[in-house]
Amino acid sequence: MDTLKGYTIDQLELGQSASFTKTVTEGDCYNYAGVSGDYNPAHINESYAEKTFFKKRIAHGMLSAGFISAVLGTKLPGPGTIYMGQELRFTKPVYFGDTITATCTVEEIIKEKNRVILTTICTNQNGDTVIEGKATVLAPK
Repeated sequence: MDTLKGYTIDQLELGQSASFTKTVTEGDCYNYAGVSGDYNPAHINESYAEKTFFKKRIAHGMLSAGFISAVLGTKLPGPGTIYMGQELRFTKPVYFGDTITATCTVEEIIKEKNRVILTTICTNQNGDTVIEGKATVLAPK
């Protein structure tokens, strides 16, 4: 396995970005339900979901939001990053089979506090935004 490489606070630049892409499967949603305890029938019960606004099962919003964490912890800033906070707005549903790309972009660097603010956005395979927000992290020194 390759060693993960990231960026220290001094190596980060405004506008720098990184992404992670994954296709969301039914298995991912069942695994997430088991790990998180979120058995909302909108995610795991097709008969129930057919009667909802979405007309079919949707993936857990926090499952896709987890892809943001993958970017922060493995790419930008990368290994050693400490997640301090996240604002999220869920703008469209994610369905089984959707391919989601999480992109994080450095918006502000606060060197004296070793903090970085990043815009966070998740899009589907059609380019539609499904999540948007901002993350605050402690970057590796």
